[in-house]
Amino acid sequence: MKKYMVLCAGLCVALAFSSCKSSESAYKKAYEKAKAQETQTAAQGPISTETPVVTPLETTPATQTTMVDNVDNATVRTEDVTVVSGAGLQNYSVVVGSFSLKANAEGLQNTLKNAGYDAQIAYNSARNMYRVVASTFADKSSAVQSRNQFRAGNYPDAWLLFKK
Repeated sequence: MKKYMVLCAGLCVALAFSSCKSSESAYKKAYEKAKAQETQTAAQGPISTETPVVTPLETTPATQTTMVDNVDNATVRTEDVTVVSGAGLQNYSVVVGSFSLKANAEGLQNTLKNAGYDAQIAYNSARNMYRVVASTFADKSSAVQSRNQFRAGNYPDAWLLFKK
């Protein structure tokens, strides 16, 4: 029984090695076919050459336009927050940091206060996050301008918060 197993395994190995070999005639046929296509396209020559039509470029003087930012398109998050540290929030606030640890939020608040901002900390109990508010406003347009100033400075991830 053992002899038959060894004999069958040897036969399988021999078939595997003999069937995996690529033949030279297959490569030669593919090469000849490619050469025939190449000579056929060369014999046809260029299909057609059309002269491109060029229209003259009209130059207009540059005018200066002022880009007006549409305040209505600014995204605002609405959250129910309570003030932990600070004077109180108005309707729209600019948030520059969110932390799960109060100590980290207090560190950023101190940094902002040293820079001259009236920074506050608000707590969102639903998400268990402390929001560091750099500035707060009654109207949306002032809040958007302030947010854009913070984004241009050291806080590119500043966002707007609408207090419920």
